[in-house]
Amino acid sequence: MEQYQKEFIEFMVDCQVLKFGDFVTKSGRKTPFFINTGFYRTGSQLRKLGQYYAKAIEAKFGTDFDVLFGPAYKGIPLTVAATIALSESTGADIRYCSNRKEVKDHGDKGILLGSPIGDGDRIVIIEDVTTAGTSIQETMPILKAQGNVDVKGLVVSVDRMERGHGERSALAEIRDTYGMETVAIVTMEQVVEHLYNRPYRGQVIIDDGIKAAIDQYYEQYGAR
Repeated sequence: MEQYQKEFIEFMVDCQVLKFGDFVTKSGRKTPFFINTGFYRTGSQLRKLGQYYAKAIEAKFGTDFDVLFGPAYKGIPLTVAATIALSESTGADIRYCSNRKEVKDHGDKGILLGSPIGDGDRIVIIEDVTTAGTSIQETMPILKAQGNVDVKGLVVSVDRMERGHGERSALAEIRDTYGMETVAIVTMEQVVEHLYNRPYRGQVIIDDGIKAAIDQYYEQYGAR
């Protein structure tokens, strides 16, 4: 595990984005961990978050692409923060783009916010967490409607490593269905590896009880 990945795990804990306990996901699964990226709320937090995304993007895709696309709504601040971070760290002037939930019919018309997209553009999609791949199903038609574009891949903050619609993980299903590369800043396996029985700021975040609950969860819902 790279140093920035260890730091990102601790950053999620500090921001209360990563929590352990008893939760229920949108799909109705009872889960012992929860990732709520809505808890990134300050300028300094978004600046750091953009830097972590930029490191993962550089490692997987380099800067050989044109547009970073963040699906509305959570993807909007992510794409802005990450393109700024990429500019600062690499000098690459990547364009940012997001979609609107409603088509605007005046002023800056259309469904897109930020840079326009057209023929030949190479696009990387940025999201918070992908569990079932639903937003990609909604995003791909929007991108393809803009022209002959090349969607190179998807970057998310955390790979939950649980089944999507079948036996494989949602990221694996997306990779195979759309022929794109996928990458996460960290996986839940790395989160557990870094936090299990290791004191952080005076407390153990994942103790034996939480680890057992996580193991049980993955026995039932883990990707095969």
